Amino acid sequence: MQEILEEIIDYLKGIWLKRRYIIISTWLICPIGWYFVATMPDVYESEARVYVDTQSLLRPLLRGLTVETDPNTQIRLMVKTLLSRPNLERISRMTDLDVQASTAEEYEKIIGKLKEDIEITSAGRENIYTLAIEDKDPEMAKNIVQSALTVFIENTLGETRSDSDSAQKFLNAQIKDYENRLTAAEARLTNFKQKYSGILPDQSGGYYNKLNSNKELLKSIELEILENKTRLESAKQQLAESISSTAKATGDNKIKTDNTIQTTYDSRIAELEAQLDMLKLRYTDRHPDVVEVTRSLEHLNKQRTAEIEKFLAQGSDNSNNLNQFNANPVLQEVQIQVNQLENLIASLNVRADDYRQRVIELESKIHTLPEIEAELVALNRGYEITKNKYEELLSRKETAQLAQQADETTDKIQFRVIDPPRAATKPSGPARYVLFALVTVVGAGVGIALSLLMSQLSPVATSTSQLSKITGVPIFGVISANENLGLQKWHRKKTLLFIGSNILLLCVLMLFVSYFLFPDLIQAPLKRIF
Repeated sequence: MQEILEEIIDYLKGIWLKRRYIIISTWLICPIGWYFVATMPDVYESEARVYVDTQSLLRPLLRGLTVETDPNTQIRLMVKTLLSRPNLERISRMTDLDVQASTAEEYEKIIGKLKEDIEITSAGRENIYTLAIEDKDPEMAKNIVQSALTVFIENTLGETRSDSDSAQKFLNAQIKDYENRLTAAEARLTNFKQKYSGILPDQSGGYYNKLNSNKELLKSIELEILENKTRLESAKQQLAESISSTAKATGDNKIKTDNTIQTTYDSRIAELEAQLDMLKLRYTDRHPDVVEVTRSLEHLNKQRTAEIEKFLAQGSDNSNNLNQFNANPVLQEVQIQVNQLENLIASLNVRADDYRQRVIELESKIHTLPEIEAELVALNRGYEITKNKYEELLSRKETAQLAQQADETTDKIQFRVIDPPRAATKPSGPARYVLFALVTVVGAGVGIALSLLMSQLSPVATSTSQLSKITGVPIFGVISANENLGLQKWHRKKTLLFIGSNILLLCVLMLFVSYFLFPDLIQAPLKRIF
C-alpha cells in the first residue's frame, strides 16, 4: 500500500513539473469552449398539461347494453401514435412550419425535428399527460404545443366515432349478405317441400320412427281384435246356452208388442218422460227446456226402435225362441253385447287394414324417404344457422346503434386542460452554467493528461526511491541545491505564473457567467452600445 501511495505521489510530482501543459491546454480549450457556449442561441420551453377523464357516468348505466371498450387503452394508443407521420404533418401545417421549407429535404428536416423535440410524458394512473417542446421562438413553441394538444384531443374523439361508423358499415354489409343467404335458403326449402309435398315426413318423426310406430299400432290393434273375438265367442256361447234354457222353461210365451222387450235405453227414456211431465206442469210446450227434453226423448225412442228391429231380424229363424227371448231381459243384454263386439271387431279390422297398408307403403319407400329426410334435415339445419346468425347480427346492429347514440350524446372520454400552453418569457436553455463547468473540466482534464503523458515521455526523478528504481543503484545521500543556483526562484516564478494564469482564466470564466447571470446589468448596456 505504501509503494502504491508513493507511486501516485511520484505521478503527481511529474504532472506538477509539467504543469505548463495544463496552462497551454486550458487557455486553448476553455476560452473557445466558453465562447461557443455563450453564443449558443436561447431556447424557450412551452408545455401543457391535460387530464383525461375516462370515468363517465354513462358507462356503468350502459353496461351490458352496448359494446364496452377500454378508454384507457385507447388513450395509450393515441399517445403512442401522436408522433406518427400524418400527425406531424398536420402539426406542421397548423403552425405554418411547412411554409418555411422550400425543398423536400428541408420539409423532412422539419418533420424529423418535430418528432425529436416534442415530448409526451404521463403521470401514470392519474391520466395526466404533459406535452412540451423547446424552440428558439417562444411563440412558435407555444403554437406547436397547442397544435399537438388539439391533434391529440381530436384524434381520440374522432377515433371513437370513426370506429362506430366502421362497425355500422361492417354490420350493414354482413346483414345484407346474410339476408340474401336467408332468402336463398328459404327459397330452396320451399322448392324442396313443394317437390316432395306428398312424401315428406310430418312432425311425428322421421321415416324409421313412423314405420316403427305404425307397426306397433298394427300389433296393438291385432291383439285387440283377438281379445274381442275371444270375448265374442264367449258371449255367443253364453247366448246359445241362455236361449236353450229359456226355451225349455217358458215354452209358449209370445211377444205381443215391442214394449214387452227391454233395451238399454228404457231407463233413460223413463227418466226423460218423468222430467218432461214435471216441466210441462211448470212451462208451456214452447219453453226451451221442454223442447230440448222432447228432442232427446224422440232421439232415444228412435234408437230403441232400431235396436229392437235389429234384434227381431236376427231372431226371425226361430219365432218361438224369439218370443221367449223378448220376454227375457238377460238374453237381451247378452245379445246386445254380442252385437257391440261384432261392430267393434269390424271397425278394428278396418283400422288394422289401414295400418297394414301404411306399413306396406312405407316399406316400399325404404330407399327413397331416408334420402329425402336427410336432405330436408340438411336444408333445415342450414336455414336455422343462417337465420340465427342473421338475428344475431340484427341484435349486434341495435347494440352498435345504441353505443353510437351514447357516444354522440355524451363523450366517454373528456379532456380537461390543466395548464394551457404559454409563451415563455425567459429562456429554458441551454444549460450554460453546466456547460461552462463541463468545458472547464474538459480543459483541465486535457492539460493534466497531457502533463502526465509528457512526464512519462521525458521523466524527471522527483525522489530517491524513484531514482533508485530507474538506475538500479542504491542512493546513500541527497544534496540539496544551493540558493545561488537560482533554481528555487525559478520554480517559484513558474508556480506564480501557473497560479496567475489560472486566476486570470477564472476571471474570464466569471465574466462569461456574469454576462448571463446579470443580464440587466451587463447585457442591456452592451446591446445599447453594439
